[in-house]
Amino acid sequence: MKLSFDRIVKALLIFAPIAVLIRLSNGDPVLIFIFAALGVIPLADLIGEATEELAVHTGPKIGGLLNATLGNAAELIITVFALQRGLVDLVKASIVGSILGNLLLVLGLSLLLGGLKNGLQKFDSRTAGLNATLLVLAVMALAIPSLFDVAILDNKAAELGLSEGVAVLMIVLYVLSVIYSFTHKKAEGAEGELPRESAVHHEAKWSVRTSAIVLVLSTLGVVVMSEVLVGAVEAVTVTLGLTEFFIGIIIIPLVGNVAEHLVAVQVAIKNKMELSLAVSLGSSLQIALFVAPVLVFISLLLGGETLLLVFNSFELIALVAATLVAAFIALDGESNWLEGAMLLAVYLMIALAFFYLPGAGGTPH
Repeated sequence: MKLSFDRIVKALLIFAPIAVLIRLSNGDPVLIFIFAALGVIPLADLIGEATEELAVHTGPKIGGLLNATLGNAAELIITVFALQRGLVDLVKASIVGSILGNLLLVLGLSLLLGGLKNGLQKFDSRTAGLNATLLVLAVMALAIPSLFDVAILDNKAAELGLSEGVAVLMIVLYVLSVIYSFTHKKAEGAEGELPRESAVHHEAKWSVRTSAIVLVLSTLGVVVMSEVLVGAVEAVTVTLGLTEFFIGIIIIPLVGNVAEHLVAVQVAIKNKMELSLAVSLGSSLQIALFVAPVLVFISLLLGGETLLLVFNSFELIALVAATLVAAFIALDGESNWLEGAMLLAVYLMIALAFFYLPGAGGTPH
C-alpha cells in the first residue's frame, strides 16, 4: 500500500512544471492554483523523505532536530509568500486549519481505518497524554492575545508587544519539548514525540549527498510552487466565490501536509497507533508552538502588515473543541473506529460552517 501511495504522490510532480508554464503564458488562474497545489504535494513529500534519510545518517538526535524544524517546511514557505502579499487572514486561517486538520481529519481517518482493520487499538497513554497537554497549552497561548485584544485594541504597541511576548514563550516551550523528547527517549526507551522521528528505523537508500541535494531541490521547488500558488489566490477567490479565509483554513493545510497525513493513516492501518498519534499530535504541536510564532517575527522582517496572534471567535471555538476532543481520546490509551468517525464528522461540520460564513462561498446567512 505504501508503495502505491508513494507512486501516486510522486506522479503528481508533473503538475509542477505545468503550473509554471500556465503561469508564464498568463493562463487561467484557477488552473494555475489547482496545478500548483497538486505540485506542492510531492515536493513536500520529498522534503520529508530527504529529511528522513538524513536522519538515518546523522543519528536520532540530529535527525530529530531536522524533523522538528523541517516537518512543516512546505506550509511555512507557503505562508511566508502569503505574508509577503499581505494575505494575513489566509495565513492565520491556515494556522488554525492545520491544527484542525491534524486533530480531526488525520486523527479521525487514522482511528477509523485503523479500528476497522485491527479492532480496539492501544497506545502509550503517557506519551500521547503529554502531547495532548502541550497542545491544550498551545491553544491557550494562541487564545490569550485574541481574548485580551479587545481591551488593548486602540494601543497598537501593546497589541504587537503581547503577540511578540507570547510568540517568544511559545518558541521556548517548543524547544523545551524537543529537548525533553530526546532525554525522555534516552531514559525510558519510549518512542519519540516528534512526527517522523519514530518512523526512522530503516536502512538508508540515499547517501548524505543525495539526501541533501534532494532536500535543497525540493525546498526550492516548494518555493517556486508557493509563489505561483499564492499569486493565484486572489483571482481564485473572485472566480470561485471563496474567501481567503476558507482557502486558508481548508485547502492550504491539505496541500502542505497531505504526504505526512498519509503516513499517519498508513501506520494506523498497520496497528502502530502510537506512531500515528505522534504524527498527528506532533504536527499540530509544531504548527502551534513553532510555525505560528515564527511567522509573527517573519512578518516584522518583511515589513508589511504585521501578523498578530489574534484569531476570530469562530477559529478559537473550533480550536478549543478539536483540542479537547483529541485530548480525551489520547488520555485513555486506546482507540476504536467509532471515535474516528466522530472526529471526521466534527471536521466536516466545521468545514461546512466555514464554507457558509458570509462571503465564504455559498449563500450568506
